Amino acid sequence: MIRAENLTKRYGDTTVVRDLSFTVRPGTVTGFLGPNGAGKSTTLRMILGLDAPTSGRATVDGRPYARHSAPLTRVGALLEARSAHPGRTARQHLTALALTHGIPRARVARVLGLSGLTRVADRRVKGFSLGMGQRLGIAAALLGDPATVVLDEPVNGLDPEGVLWIRTLLRSLAAEGRTVLVSSHLMSETALTADHLIIIGKGRLLADTTVDALVRGSGTASVRVVTPEADRLRTLLPGATVTTEAPDTLVVTGPDAPEIGRTAAAHGLALHELTPRAPSLEQAFMALTHDSVEYQGAPS
Repeated sequence: MIRAENLTKRYGDTTVVRDLSFTVRPGTVTGFLGPNGAGKSTTLRMILGLDAPTSGRATVDGRPYARHSAPLTRVGALLEARSAHPGRTARQHLTALALTHGIPRARVARVLGLSGLTRVADRRVKGFSLGMGQRLGIAAALLGDPATVVLDEPVNGLDPEGVLWIRTLLRSLAAEGRTVLVSSHLMSETALTADHLIIIGKGRLLADTTVDALVRGSGTASVRVVTPEADRLRTLLPGATVTTEAPDTLVVTGPDAPEIGRTAAAHGLALHELTPRAPSLEQAFMALTHDSVEYQGAPS
């Protein structure tokens, strides 16, 4: 279990994380989300003992990371995939890590196979692609067979097969009762992988909830309407948010499909399609974090 208690981190006059508290529980894949500059990386570094909190504390299984006598066997982490020495082979890199904790060489072979790197185990890391580097970083995170796994953007550089492998791996780790915390910018992948979400913005907690609850409560459901009288229908929905997908196709947010249908019928408008669209995690995330985005592009 990971617990953050009133975490605050300041660099000079800049506060990056502000009184942040949350718990990541075993048996669940927890997505750690937030816009750029939200404080995610700093929070992960505090959890892993790489940055000291200005105040508050972060613990794994009841104690700070640095106080675990064999941390690789308690917490496996990937923050930077390119951390391996470029002159070492994948096998040498993992073996060096294993020797620091008395982990048997058989476990090195096991995680090489688990990560799909057996065939390239004796190639130097400097020749690895970004995706192969990611796989090596994940192999290192799993080397100590830890009960807690923390991964920052694990699908970066992976091809579709690799993305599916990560998704399946994370779900299987949680099913074994492990604590899994994954930071990501990919909402579509998070929606397929995570059960629970911790969302922060400007260093503060914005949501600690399930994926389903966030999406249901976002109020971002819409209706796709196809009608030859799209312009006229638009004028009949004054309280709605209406965007145009095509000359005869509108996407309406606000009124639901029955209300739109009744309005069209009352005014004799023909409808060729009236399809409710469930809100996506991306829409819910954007609505929640809108005021926390550091840099926003202007509409074209």
